Amino acid sequence: MSTDSRRARARQRRGRGYVGAFAAVLGALVLVGGVGGVVSVAQGPRVTDVQVDPAAAVSASGARVILTTTQSLEEIDPSQVEVEPATPFTVDTSGRSVGIRFTLPLRDDSDYRVTVRDVRGLGAGPGSTLDETFRTPPLSAFLMQRGTANGDTIFRTDLQGEAGLPVFTHEHIEDYRATANHLVVSVREGDRARVVVTDLDGQNARDIVLPGPGFVSNLQSADRGERVGFTFSDAGLGAAGGRESKLFTASAAEDAPPVEIGLNGGDVRVADWRFVPDTDSMLVLTFDSRLLLTDAEGGNAAPLGSAVSIDGIARGSSVAIVERLEGIREIDLTDGSEQPLEEPVDPPGMPGRATPVPGAGAGTIRSFADIDADGAYRATTIGHVDTDGAVRGLLEVPGSDTVLQTCVSPSGRYAAVLVAPQAIDNPFDRYQLPLPGRLQTHLLEIDTAEEIAVLQGFDLSWCQVPPG
Repeated sequence: MSTDSRRARARQRRGRGYVGAFAAVLGALVLVGGVGGVVSVAQGPRVTDVQVDPAAAVSASGARVILTTTQSLEEIDPSQVEVEPATPFTVDTSGRSVGIRFTLPLRDDSDYRVTVRDVRGLGAGPGSTLDETFRTPPLSAFLMQRGTANGDTIFRTDLQGEAGLPVFTHEHIEDYRATANHLVVSVREGDRARVVVTDLDGQNARDIVLPGPGFVSNLQSADRGERVGFTFSDAGLGAAGGRESKLFTASAAEDAPPVEIGLNGGDVRVADWRFVPDTDSMLVLTFDSRLLLTDAEGGNAAPLGSAVSIDGIARGSSVAIVERLEGIREIDLTDGSEQPLEEPVDPPGMPGRATPVPGAGAGTIRSFADIDADGAYRATTIGHVDTDGAVRGLLEVPGSDTVLQTCVSPSGRYAAVLVAPQAIDNPFDRYQLPLPGRLQTHLLEIDTAEEIAVLQGFDLSWCQVPPG
């Protein structure tokens, strides 16, 4: 055999050996992959990634926990999901992920557990249980003080009032609101009104362009996102007319000028209004006592009868509490149906306005004025009223003090009660929105009636409307 033939045969043997080795390795890899796939299917879906923003979850509704798994999933039914502590939620399934969306803000400084049972991949395989926990941070809020050494100041503070940080100061702040990412501040400089937008730390100030010289009032912000609104009146109102108490809305995230919300029929001046949570709608009360539900464009307002005042709409709800001449009513804004608000049983005094607490069946916070037989005012009780009318006292305010406002935190865990102490010796300032010079905000945990702190100042950012 020639040398060339021997070399050719050697190359053939080496080639066959390489092919055999490659096939063996490939077969092993396929076997391992197949075993891994079988193990994955045999175990059922497992969590590979969790997405949640606890800080966002305590400040606004709509936060989500997204669990990504090892397999594409069959549709998850809400009955398979449990959230502790209990809170309302919706569920959606997409590919390998299941999302749990909280329809109300979560309680602050609390441990949450999300459990999804009998989770199955598409095709064959057993079900599994997904179980994840997270903790929400302590809640913070903004608060305002007028007449500090540096001027009117908006502070960011914890609930104990021990970590107050000034974020915006101006010589004359009428009012402000906080959106998801901005502060929106109504100020006056001499006879000129401005609406200033800043970041939440008070930086990068810019103006919302107003319709002209005039007055801004009833500043409000939507529960989620960047939408704000206010009423505006021309400075030159007179016999020739002009804009008076017209409703405008704008985005704190954009530079576009505000849009006037047109109303149809009758007196179109706005006495009071509210954003309807999680919608583009607004509930409006006009000067001639018409109650209207309008969209973001206006002009197609649906009439809801007449009213004296709007007490509130709880976050995450479509039910408005409205005072009519015949009494306080609950109106479902999705269909216009209504019923009387449950009357308090054995009230500790004359009941006042009702502030709704977020959550189905969570009741209201109401003030009760204790007036003696001679008509003298003795005290005010702030109480929680459940859906059966039972009253549970939260705070006793002496007759020397005046209760100006009651607000509820986004999750419904706390109530904030604004009090003017020693009202006789506590004169009002001369602002467009006049308030007593000394103000205290009492923070109360609703479930336990525990007073958390007494903060010096007003306009806590939980409050959806100005005090007064």
